[in-house]
Amino acid sequence: MKIKAPLIVLLLLLAFGSKAQQEFSQGLVAATIELTQDRVTYDPSYFSIPYPNGDVPADRGVCTDVVIRAYRKVGTDLQKEVHEDMKANFSLYPNNWGLKTTDRNIDHRRVPNLMTFFERHGQVKPLSNKAEDYAPGDIVCWDLGRGITHIGIVIDERSTDNQRPLIVHNIGAGQVKQDCLFDYRIIGHYTYEP
Repeated sequence: MKIKAPLIVLLLLLAFGSKAQQEFSQGLVAATIELTQDRVTYDPSYFSIPYPNGDVPADRGVCTDVVIRAYRKVGTDLQKEVHEDMKANFSLYPNNWGLKTTDRNIDHRRVPNLMTFFERHGQVKPLSNKAEDYAPGDIVCWDLGRGITHIGIVIDERSTDNQRPLIVHNIGAGQVKQDCLFDYRIIGHYTYEP
């Protein structure tokens, strides 16, 4: 069977893209796990932070800061990325806070805004109750009830019964690894490779 040149190029691009994506995911997972070594107190306070590459104090944070810090460790400033996308497309983002314009101190630290950003610029993956559908480096969002949302990153470590991947998140006890994938209702599942 003779394969035409454009098909070969396409197959090579797919193979290279898959390898590059796997390497990115491995780097993101390593960065995410590294965050669990830092002592962080859960603190949802509003902070004025520098822009770009601003961060709340290193010993403070919430669930979104886990995602922001992990991506920053692999070279992506979600503060800047989300701010620029919101500035250009403000009406596409949730208006849960009654703002009339962007706020580069907090916009990237809100789960609904990150979900919108990942839907627009990442890959939306199926919501599933099957553990095998969640790969290392995936971003998962949950509804905790009463309008509270949550976010974390899937890592390459497993639960003690080996049935589920662990999540790194901050739900009040700092940046921790936890077996909690199916503890809450999943409302978002993404991969994002800049």
